[in-house]
Amino acid sequence: MKMRYFDHAATTRVKKEVLDKMFPYFVEQYGNPSSLYKLGRIARVGVEEARKNVANLINCDRNEIIFTSGGTESDNTALKGIMHLEKNKGKHMITTKIEHPAILHTCERLEEEGYQITYLNVNKEGIIELEELNNAIRKDTVLLSIMFANNEIGSIQPIERIGEIANKRGIIFHTDAVQACGNVEIDVKKMKIDMLSLSGHKIGAPKGIGALYVNKSIEFKKFIDGGHQERDKRAGTENVPGMIGLGEACKIAKENMEEHIKQLTELRDEYISRIKDEIVDIQINGSMEKRLPGNSNISFKGVNGNELLMKLDERGICASAGSACSSGSGSPSHVLTAIGLPSEYAEGTLRVTLGEDNTKEDINYLVESLTEIIKEIRTSE
Repeated sequence: MKMRYFDHAATTRVKKEVLDKMFPYFVEQYGNPSSLYKLGRIARVGVEEARKNVANLINCDRNEIIFTSGGTESDNTALKGIMHLEKNKGKHMITTKIEHPAILHTCERLEEEGYQITYLNVNKEGIIELEELNNAIRKDTVLLSIMFANNEIGSIQPIERIGEIANKRGIIFHTDAVQACGNVEIDVKKMKIDMLSLSGHKIGAPKGIGALYVNKSIEFKKFIDGGHQERDKRAGTENVPGMIGLGEACKIAKENMEEHIKQLTELRDEYISRIKDEIVDIQINGSMEKRLPGNSNISFKGVNGNELLMKLDERGICASAGSACSSGSGSPSHVLTAIGLPSEYAEGTLRVTLGEDNTKEDINYLVESLTEIIKEIRTSE
């Protein structure tokens, strides 16, 4: 049975071009980039080329890119690093109720340390109200962290407007752009973003590598101590092959951005349109106008999400419940709760996230399978 993969928001396959670029740094150019001899210098050149490619994807200077182990480390570094350094100026930060757990759990830890966090509401499309953001800012607010695009429902926040507000009020603006990087155009200068998190395995690079963009005017307190790697901002011997892979993936994403967006948007719209035509009692979650090109999140009334996923898996289809239930507790995800989705819909939520390997044939197979499975589940109840 052919496998049909529709879970690119969870992870992507490593692109062949990326693997080819990485391979020599495992077996031939394996030097430590901190070493002064030729083998080390070759590795250093490769790392700096990769850093430049990452920077080009979001339009920043390469010296503003710090390599990390992924989005979670980048988020932790940004939030804890700023709040700890600025604690004498203020101990208040603002985020949203629909952030990734890497942000929300970091905020919980900061609250345990005595920091104060304001969690903004979102509307039914998963987008914040700028008036509420303005009203939430206090004299002691030092950091604003709002994700670029939601990992579950794909809604894109008004990042440029948020950046303008933060800049005008003298507040550092961080965005978790793990889902957005490589899927939409990002210009940190134009959008007035001070810090940005990204992850390699969402865009065809390996797992375990990511980056944090930090505007050169921003200082933060590092929390990994040791050597002086990454300009003394992140200790630890560099993951050279991973860095090379991330750089190459960013280069490919930059070159193919326009076609990538067009292809995924067309497939996504066809999928959603057909589901609307062929299955009743559904709810499309998130904004259709301000949405990641490959993301669809649809709830099916009266359907158990886990049962749906198992039946899809039997047909060779990989998709996600969209975190509709957490750890088998049966509770709707914090994102679906925040947008006010009724429980009879939330429990039957399916997130389909498309990639460049997906075809119209895949969409046909998915829709036909869903139509049959949903009918089977609803009839058996």
